[in-house]
Amino acid sequence: METIPFLTKEDVIELDDLLGDYLQKSDAAFTVVIDRGGTVIAQCGEGGDADITIVAALAAGSFAATKELARRIGESEFSALYHQGQQRHIFMSALDEHTIIITLFDEKTTVGLVRFYTVNVTPAISALLSRLRSREAPDIPELSATGTMAPFSPGTRS
Repeated sequence: METIPFLTKEDVIELDDLLGDYLQKSDAAFTVVIDRGGTVIAQCGEGGDADITIVAALAAGSFAATKELARRIGESEFSALYHQGQQRHIFMSALDEHTIIITLFDEKTTVGLVRFYTVNVTPAISALLSRLRSREAPDIPELSATGTMAPFSPGTRS
């Protein structure tokens, strides 16, 4: 499973801008981009009292479970999942084979509007994440077993 190894300040700003615009247009409260293992890559908005780390892990598990369910009925995957609550709702959609976007919203908007803008923002986020995955990670000194910086010289790895 691939994830983003390194984000620069400019990458974070670009991703935040895409997510902020998405939230404004969809009138949703919060969105988070995670990898398929449940690691948070980016988030935007107000998640309320939700523990986003746990929500991300559970969403990744839910996607994995429904992927198997889809396979059992002859589909490769369900690309989107929606759960409706009494006051809050969650919409999850595959961005690409590595990542998922999760959006929390309430009665101020509809699942149709959230889904519409999710479909519209998906190509831009997917292209950005693909570009970030394909770039080389910078050389960063590794920590030794004692927690101190290991000897490092550019271009070599121990």
